[in-house]
Amino acid sequence: MLLHKASPVSAQWKVINLETKANFRAVHAPKSRVCWIGGSGGTVLRTQDGGNVWDIMNVHGADSLDFRDIHAFDESTAIAMSAGMAQEGKAKIYRTENGGDSWQLVYQTTQAGVFLDGLDFWDKTQGICFGDPVDGRFFVLLTDDGGRSWQELPMAQRPAALDQEAAFAASGTSLIAVGKSQAFIVTGGGQKARVLRSEDRGRSWQASETPLPAGPTSGLFGVRFWSKKRGIAVGGNYQETADAAPNVLLTKDGGVSWKLSGATSPAGLKEAVGLYHSEFFNYGGDRRSTANHRYALVAVGPSGSGFSTDFGKTWTTISKEPFHAVSFAGPDGFAVGGKGLVATFTKIPKKRKKFTR
Repeated sequence: MLLHKASPVSAQWKVINLETKANFRAVHAPKSRVCWIGGSGGTVLRTQDGGNVWDIMNVHGADSLDFRDIHAFDESTAIAMSAGMAQEGKAKIYRTENGGDSWQLVYQTTQAGVFLDGLDFWDKTQGICFGDPVDGRFFVLLTDDGGRSWQELPMAQRPAALDQEAAFAASGTSLIAVGKSQAFIVTGGGQKARVLRSEDRGRSWQASETPLPAGPTSGLFGVRFWSKKRGIAVGGNYQETADAAPNVLLTKDGGVSWKLSGATSPAGLKEAVGLYHSEFFNYGGDRRSTANHRYALVAVGPSGSGFSTDFGKTWTTISKEPFHAVSFAGPDGFAVGGKGLVATFTKIPKKRKKFTR
């Protein structure tokens, strides 16, 4: 494990100069000042002081793996998921309970067609992981022991996929566990961009079509909820990352229906969206605001990042750094991208609307 002190070089987002060029797509801030990051080459980063000092570690035996999602419970316990073809030994999940000093391989499969896309947890025991369709249905894993073991959901209970439908990004941004039992998966690649939802911790699923344009390179990439009923999904076209087409969907009925709400600023593909708020409040497995807190939505992607203070209706550009994923614990935000790109969030304009349920 390498200990590295960061030096900031920008405003609003403070880009951190780290001694690694790993590509990062996994980030999770479980509580104030604590963040875990996963990347290529089996690389994992951790900070316990808001991003001033980082532990840089390489998971033993994972040099060929790309950690595309990570979920942490605190500064000691985290779960890292690798993306890649299972038949090539790339579909694995690791767990640490000692701050990354050692990691246990808790799941692996060589089943043809399995490609893990993301994982999340409702609490410290109940969690879900999903992957691209196998035999016409999305691959789903569940855990009830904090990620120490994982069980495949029976084929008949898995959500059915449309032709060519899959999950983009493979950065954990397309899955979210909400409250005590809800889960949402956003998709693309097929003729429709859809939102899959579960009310029973992933054991059964319903699908909602959305008006976002979809196709082989287009669809939804990221989803976030800030209450049981209200949420946002973002996406675009990964081959036209600066396209100004509408790329924001909003829901007010718990993900049953979605409406287009314009485009982010800067325009273009957005892979993830996070929720900044003035205080940290834990909503099941998700982070949210309460009615008297100030908040902002922050969306990131290859063309840059922007924020919204009116529930995703209008957006203001923050910067042009090409982040893949973002995570907030209250006001403490972290974003990651390729070639060692890591940044911490430093401020948001004071004029913010109150959260609305």
